Amino acid sequence: KIGHEVLRDLQLQCCPALANMIQHPDSFYAGLRLVAMDGSSFDVPDEKANADVFGYPEGGRAVAGYPKAQCAVLVECGTHAILAGNIGAYREAEWALCQSLLPVLNSTMLCMADRGFNGFEHWQQASQTGAQLLWRVAKSRNLPVKKVLEDGSFISTIYRRDKKSERALEAMDVRIIEYALPNMPDSEPRYRLMTTLFDPRVAPAKELAALYHARWHIESVFDELKTHLRQSRRVLRSKTPELVRQEFYGWMLAHYAVRWLMHNAANQGRICPLDLSFTENVHLFRRAQPQSGAFP
Repeated sequence: KIGHEVLRDLQLQCCPALANMIQHPDSFYAGLRLVAMDGSSFDVPDEKANADVFGYPEGGRAVAGYPKAQCAVLVECGTHAILAGNIGAYREAEWALCQSLLPVLNSTMLCMADRGFNGFEHWQQASQTGAQLLWRVAKSRNLPVKKVLEDGSFISTIYRRDKKSERALEAMDVRIIEYALPNMPDSEPRYRLMTTLFDPRVAPAKELAALYHARWHIESVFDELKTHLRQSRRVLRSKTPELVRQEFYGWMLAHYAVRWLMHNAANQGRICPLDLSFTENVHLFRRAQPQSGAFP
């Protein structure tokens, strides 16, 4: 049995120990474990069954050479451990893949996400898990100022509206933080964050603005998966959708195993797991595995 349930079971068994890791700025904030949620895509073999289920990306003058699958993962920022993952068709809505990750969230976590996940339903479903949220918001979104707080952030309201009449059906208050990154020529003129942390004394706006950039750890995890663990192979190996899903979850579990062993080594050396090289450890495990006798 290889799938989402196995990954979740492994997370529930092992991750309580991860919370005991040596403190690191990207591990916890205000007693909350920092996690990030995002999606990515990858090529699968050009077989009819894969194309029918996962689909081709379209763009330019022709259809792409390989079908693509889309995945979503929930990652612990302080260890790069993948806590949950899901896989679907390339054209499937990203939030549909993320919904199966939500049961892993709980009141001990602060979850970060990018601009694709700030609709009313997305926000409501994620906040109902008990986790605190810190998500980026599109700067074009209409967020009227309801109350300005002492640190310059403000309270606003988001709505669930009737699609035909635009009448507001349900409302939720949120806290908005707007900031810029001066002296950084490649940065955008303005960034906006939306959070469930309403008290500026507990979570000042400047701290949350700095904290949000820990979300980029999830991009490092995708690099570990695609470049180093997969050895830069262009496509997965499986030629049927069922085996693609199985290979995906095996891929996630292999990454978790490497990160779990790195966490143990870091604890013994009393250093942060992120100070160790993922690539060097993968090479070490590849050399050591044939000597273990644990696999045929």
